[in-house]
Amino acid sequence: MTTVVERWNIHPEHEWLRGRRPASPVVFDEAQGVWNVYGHAESRHILGDHATFTSDLAHLLPVSVDAPLLEGDMSQMDPPRHRTYRQLVSRAFTPRLVAGMEARVADIARELLDAVEGRPEIEVAADLAYPLPVIVIAELLGIPAEDRTLFRTWADDIIEGFSGFSFLDGSGQGAADVRDATERLRPLLDYMAEHVRDRRRNPREDLLTHLVQAEADGRRLTDNEIVNVANILLVTGHVTTTMTLGNTVLCLDAYPEAGAKVRADRTLVPGAIEESLRLLSPSTALARATRTEVEIAGTTIPMDQIVMLWLGAANRDPKQFTDPEAFDPSRDPNPHFGFGHGVHFCIGAPLARLEGRIALNALLDRFPVLRTDPERPPTFFPTPDMVGVNTLPLLTS
Repeated sequence: MTTVVERWNIHPEHEWLRGRRPASPVVFDEAQGVWNVYGHAESRHILGDHATFTSDLAHLLPVSVDAPLLEGDMSQMDPPRHRTYRQLVSRAFTPRLVAGMEARVADIARELLDAVEGRPEIEVAADLAYPLPVIVIAELLGIPAEDRTLFRTWADDIIEGFSGFSFLDGSGQGAADVRDATERLRPLLDYMAEHVRDRRRNPREDLLTHLVQAEADGRRLTDNEIVNVANILLVTGHVTTTMTLGNTVLCLDAYPEAGAKVRADRTLVPGAIEESLRLLSPSTALARATRTEVEIAGTTIPMDQIVMLWLGAANRDPKQFTDPEAFDPSRDPNPHFGFGHGVHFCIGAPLARLEGRIALNALLDRFPVLRTDPERPPTFFPTPDMVGVNTLPLLTS
């Protein structure tokens, strides 16, 4: 059977997407000066060992990022500091609060699908997978409804500017790319800063107000820290969900037998989402840095080295997953890294799963037929560290 990767030629530069892996799970890339890790067990170990592998690797990069952009960025923090910031934000994503959002998410999904009712073709990303999580996270933050359309351009700019591996390029081009990405981010920073200042004057029942009033390490967060936290939530909170829903629909189409089973038995919907997170992981790579010399899988990595964890490859490791190239919605257990692992596990994962489950069920309920259009194939985010549908036209008959 032709796999979903082969059918649409997703990221031809990634051999691991096609079942081909290096002989060793740890490989040094001389051109970029990084250590690539492809194994599941090795990735799991590294993500759990903060004493040896730090998330703060700015001091090792050949290009610099403006310091204000890193303030409050939990992805660049290690415990115990990371724990403090995470606790502040996690109060907005408790199981009880997320469960309480189910009715609202269902209403949004229904309204979005009402708008495309009767069309012979829909574009899943634009019509459902993108706007649903944007509306949800914007409502959580307290962003006015009329401003939500601004975020598509801003989010795309952030993805294009800060994804990929320009930060490893010590040439003038690498530095220029980072400066350009920072400038493209500026409108979103200014927009969020205005709302943070407003919440200090006029508190509301929303996440921005919670961040304004919260304390970290015995002090209040600065405006800049709040802006960066909010921006990370906004971008990651919808991009991952958008890709996950789009990728799941694409897998159901590419594997029609599995698709028919999921359509007939909706208890398989959560499993289908988890399996798409494994097979087409939206976030394929994650960087760490060594604090000391360390041995991984028989390979010695010196101190102060950048280690690139290819989580998408780890999710296809045959040592961990039986028949890893297959799409199996009933796979259990399924210990994928689609939402990361350890203390940096995606804080919005429960909400993303809720949105994905509701949206996919709503889509299947509304359209008895959904199939890709040979004349309009899907497109994908071009950055090498992301695997996700960007556009996905589907015929409804």
